[in-house]
Amino acid sequence: MKFIIAVIKPFKLDEVREALGGIGVAGMTVTEVKGFGRQKGQTEIYRGAEYSTNMLPKVKLEIAASDDLAPQVVETIQQTASTEAIGDGKIFVFDLASATRIRTGETGDTAL
Repeated sequence: MKFIIAVIKPFKLDEVREALGGIGVAGMTVTEVKGFGRQKGQTEIYRGAEYSTNMLPKVKLEIAASDDLAPQVVETIQQTASTEAIGDGKIFVFDLASATRIRTGETGDTAL
């Protein structure tokens, strides 16, 4: 099993969620987060005044997937979340040691 964390632009969330549902992803956790990458934020103009923001709003997706589905999940997120602009985000993949469904006690892939 794999644990996939993706940090994407907020306006891409619905499109990514629909695409992941289309490949069989049964669920995910979504968190609104703030962060920065290589650009260290951005400069914006608000009511005529220019100011610098060093933390940009993003959305973090957390998905547990079987070893077979994980590469397709990563590819789907990458293709769907891309705007081909700076700040599109990152995808991280970790090995997932175990998963347990609390209600039924199922473990492993069946718990996903």
